[in-house]
Amino acid sequence: MNNVLIKNANIVNEGKILNGDVYIENGFFKEIAPQISAKSPNVQVFDAEGKYLLPGVIDDQVHFREPGLTHKATIETESRAAIAGGITSFIEMPNTNPQTTTIEKLEEKFEIASKTSYANYSFMFGGTNDNLEEILKVDSKNVAGLKLFLGSSTGNMLVDNPEVLEKIFSSTDLVISVHCEDEETIRNNTAIYKEKYGDDIPIELHPIIRSEEACYISSSNAVALAKKTGARLHVFHLSTAKELELFSNKIPLKDKKITAEVCIHHLWFSDEDYKEKGTLIKWNPAVKTSKDRDALFEALLNDKLDVIATDHAPHTKEEKDNVYTKAPSGGPLVQHALPAMLEFYHKDKISLEKIVEKMCHNPAILFQVEKRGYIKEGYCADAVLVDLNAPWTVNTDNIAYKCGWSPFEGTTFKSRITHTFVNGSLVYKNFKFYDVKNGQRLTFDR
Repeated sequence: MNNVLIKNANIVNEGKILNGDVYIENGFFKEIAPQISAKSPNVQVFDAEGKYLLPGVIDDQVHFREPGLTHKATIETESRAAIAGGITSFIEMPNTNPQTTTIEKLEEKFEIASKTSYANYSFMFGGTNDNLEEILKVDSKNVAGLKLFLGSSTGNMLVDNPEVLEKIFSSTDLVISVHCEDEETIRNNTAIYKEKYGDDIPIELHPIIRSEEACYISSSNAVALAKKTGARLHVFHLSTAKELELFSNKIPLKDKKITAEVCIHHLWFSDEDYKEKGTLIKWNPAVKTSKDRDALFEALLNDKLDVIATDHAPHTKEEKDNVYTKAPSGGPLVQHALPAMLEFYHKDKISLEKIVEKMCHNPAILFQVEKRGYIKEGYCADAVLVDLNAPWTVNTDNIAYKCGWSPFEGTTFKSRITHTFVNGSLVYKNFKFYDVKNGQRLTFDR
C-alpha cells in the first residue's frame, strides 16, 4: 500500500477549517500538521492547494438491491457511484430478495460486499412480525442496527403487530431505525383517488396520498413506544414540518435516545417539482411542500435533525416511467448528495463545517462507528478532496448508477469531488475510477 501525503489542504473537521498537510500511512491518518515533508520516496504526494479536504461521508441509508434485484443495481455498481460522490461508507437496507431477516442471509450480504465493494460497508438487519429470535442473535459490534418498516414495506417486512413491536423495542440494544408512514391512512387515501383516476393518478397527488397525517401518526407512535421502553430509536427520512415537534435539540447527539435524519431529496425538491420531474421524484415518504422543505432545513441547522442521508433506491427508467400506481418509489442519489449540499453552501444556506458534521461526524456518533467520520490521527483514512470552483453538469455521460439516470440530470453543480480516498487508497479522481475495491466491513464501538 502506497503512503499518501496531501499538501496545502483546507481541512474541514470538528467545526473548524485549518490549512495544512495530512500524511496517511498504511491506511490510517498518521499525522496532521501545518507542514509535513514526505517520509520516503514511495510516498504519493497530492497538492490540494485551494481545495477542501473533508472526511469521507457516511451514508446511513441506502438500497443497493443485491441480492435479487440486480437489474436495478448491485453493491459493486452503487458503491462505485458512491465514491464518485464522496461517500466512503454506507449502511444498506434489508429489503432485498431474499430479505435480510436471518443471520445466514445477513452474512451472505457481507460476503458479497467483501469481494465487490469500493466503499466501506455495513448492513441493517430486518425485523418482521415473527423473527425476534433471529434479532436477538445479532452482534451489535459487527452490525449497524435493526431496520423496521412501520409502513411502505416490501415482502413480509411490515411490522404491524403492536405486541411484537413493543417486544422488539424492549428486547434489543441495537439502534432501531424506522420507516414511518401509517399504512391504513395511505390505503384509504389511495382508494379515494384510484376510484377517481384509476391507475393513472396524477403524480402531484402523491404527497396528498402519502400525507403529513400518515407520517405523523406513525412517527409519533414510534417515538412514544421508544420513550415507554427506553429503546434507542432513529427515525429515517423525515419529510414534514409537523413531525419535527417530536424531536429535541436540548442535549448532545451522543446522549440522545431518539434521533432523526433528513434526506437530500426532501431538502432539494418540493411538490412544485412534480410537474417537471414526474415519477422520477416519487419517493416514500413523499416530497412535500416548500414549507415542509424549509422547516426541515431549519431543523437541520438547529440540530433537531441529526444526520443527512440519501435513501439511495434506484429503479430502472422503464420502471419509473409507468403510471402512478405501477411506478415504484425511490431514486438514485449517492453520487450527487454531497455536490447538492455544497450547492446549498454556495447559496449561504449552510456552512462547510455543518455539512461535515451532519454527513460525516454525526453518522459516526449516532451508530458508534469505530475510527471513521473524522480526519484524526489513528483513524481510518477515508477522505474527500473537493474543488468548490469547478462547475460540471450532470448528464448521462457522467452518471455512474447502473440504472443510468438521475433526478439531478441537467443540474449544474459549482463544486466537484476531485479525489476520494478509502482506507488510504485513491479510488476515484475527476470522473476516473481506479479498480481498487478497498472497502472494509464497518465495526462499531458498543
